[in-house]
Amino acid sequence: MAHRKWFLVPLLTLATLMLQSFTLVLDAGHGGKDPGALGRRGKEKDINLAVTKAVGQLVEDNLKDVKVVYTRKTDVFIELDERARIANKAKADLFVSIHTNALPGKAQGRGSETYTLGMHRAADNLAVAQRENSVITLERDYQSRYEGFDPRSSESYIIFELMQDVNMEQSVRLASLVQRRLSAHGRPDKGVHQAGFLVLRATSMPSCLIELGYITTPAEEDYLLSSKGVNELAKGIYEAIKQYVGK
Repeated sequence: MAHRKWFLVPLLTLATLMLQSFTLVLDAGHGGKDPGALGRRGKEKDINLAVTKAVGQLVEDNLKDVKVVYTRKTDVFIELDERARIANKAKADLFVSIHTNALPGKAQGRGSETYTLGMHRAADNLAVAQRENSVITLERDYQSRYEGFDPRSSESYIIFELMQDVNMEQSVRLASLVQRRLSAHGRPDKGVHQAGFLVLRATSMPSCLIELGYITTPAEEDYLLSSKGVNELAKGIYEAIKQYVGK
């Protein structure tokens, strides 16, 4: 019996250390000189930041064994490769990038969708990736820094067809949990998709990019800008992260 107790202590200590080593990076898309998508009265960068900080607060208050790292906590411009560098330097176990969707013209949309890195055969998926990746044109020397990548050219995305993401299975599981929990909070489920997001390509851990809703649809914008919307979206994302960490 004494021997069993002796072996139990190191095992419990190891389990505790493993839990305490879990690092989550939360990335609020856009910021500073890059407002992201624009609505009638709101800016994507502000919505992204509000939800990201709310998610982080929930994690910090309730998941004591998870360390939260933010790519930004204020209205500043952070280049895409720097966002990925922050995650890689922190040796993150999970990277979650939070964005807000938009549609051209008078097109209307409703609901949340989550993306993982991968093939983007659907034209709609490619359009979303092109819009989110276009932020690099605000960066100096982006053509050399991103090895000639042109976010507006579909030919530049061929490289994603050739990549094998070793974290794909876990990334898709995380994305599915996000969609499930957001749907439980009343959000229309736009599904899990794959597309060539630069910010996901450069990270070396399971990751996903969440499009919270459509800022260009008036009813959606009102929801995204409300405290009720921010709290519900944050709670859904937090619950998905909690379930992912628990498994």
